[in-house]
Amino acid sequence: MTITAAPPRTSRRRTEWLAPAGLIALSLVPMIAGASRLTQLTTGATVTEDNARFFDSPVPVVVHIVGSSLFLLLGALQFAPSLRRRRWHRTSGRIVAPAGLASALSALWMTLFYDLPASVTGPGLSAIRIVLAVAMAAAIVYAFLAIRRGDVPTHSAWMTRAYAIGLGAGTQVLTFLAFTLLIGTPSPVMHTVLMAAGWALNLAVAEVVIRRRARAGARPASRGAAASRGAAASRGAAASRGAAASRGAAASAHLS
Repeated sequence: MTITAAPPRTSRRRTEWLAPAGLIALSLVPMIAGASRLTQLTTGATVTEDNARFFDSPVPVVVHIVGSSLFLLLGALQFAPSLRRRRWHRTSGRIVAPAGLASALSALWMTLFYDLPASVTGPGLSAIRIVLAVAMAAAIVYAFLAIRRGDVPTHSAWMTRAYAIGLGAGTQVLTFLAFTLLIGTPSPVMHTVLMAAGWALNLAVAEVVIRRRARAGARPASRGAAASRGAAASRGAAASRGAAASRGAAASAHLS
């Protein structure tokens, strides 16, 4: 019989940090852009057509930048299994959920009330933003209600979906970069397509992650159920043998 050695603990720890590190790296561009926007607002940069809306009404964009940055950074760390098993997960979650709601609701407000220049929008893009902002907020609320009743798999699944929507700006950097390098400046219609593609890619990956978690959780449960059935069968067989022995002893005593 061949015995396979378990991978070293240090190797497993390094592997588990690949996903959080990748998510943080993907978040860096929108976080840096947000920090630059805050700098413009606080230092009194030149007002242009592209940034006038932020100077006219700075509170929504400030809330969006701060909320999104906290949500993306702390949310990425929630994907480390070792942290999920510690009290840190619950403590940071009390920051992640409100930050995610602030990000989603401020995005909804800006879509509805900001006068968006043509350079940052396209046909149908506002409708997509509204739907996804509402979906992100609803996912966070549903995840919160799930964990309140102790339903960890449902909580994890819906927070993963909310994070996928919130991370859209990071993936959109890649979709726009690839298109611009290969083809050129996107048209207004292609602008909408590339924005939607970023969110769609994230949500597709999120569903893969959710299903893998579900399968991984089902395997230990199946082994536990099989072990329980085996133990029950063993107890039943032992009880049957004991009963048979008792009947045999009783019969012997009667004959004697």
